[in-house]
Amino acid sequence: MSLLSAVAQPFFAQAATPPGGGGMFQILFLVFMFGAMYFLMIAPQRKKQKEHEKMLKALTTGDEVVTSGGIYGTITSVKEDRFIVRIADNAKIEIGKAFVHALVKKSGDEKK
Repeated sequence: MSLLSAVAQPFFAQAATPPGGGGMFQILFLVFMFGAMYFLMIAPQRKKQKEHEKMLKALTTGDEVVTSGGIYGTITSVKEDRFIVRIADNAKIEIGKAFVHALVKKSGDEKK
């Protein structure tokens, strides 16, 4: 190893790293990425979940619903943690409240 390479090696090692602020840029980039993920993914999902819970609380007897499995039916009874749904003549099933996917028609609405 020559004297020139011994002196030049530490100089070039320092020149390869960005002068100051390199760590700060990485922190700001991570904060920006977390903020973007929150506003693009987490916030809309939480809003949708709150709307679904509000819809479940508003369901009453006579409402027509569709389950997450694609079964259409009319609510005949509301229990604490589940609904009893009529899916055909003389055919009723009990489903958990979380498995109601959407409200098709409220009981008081007119048929169009």
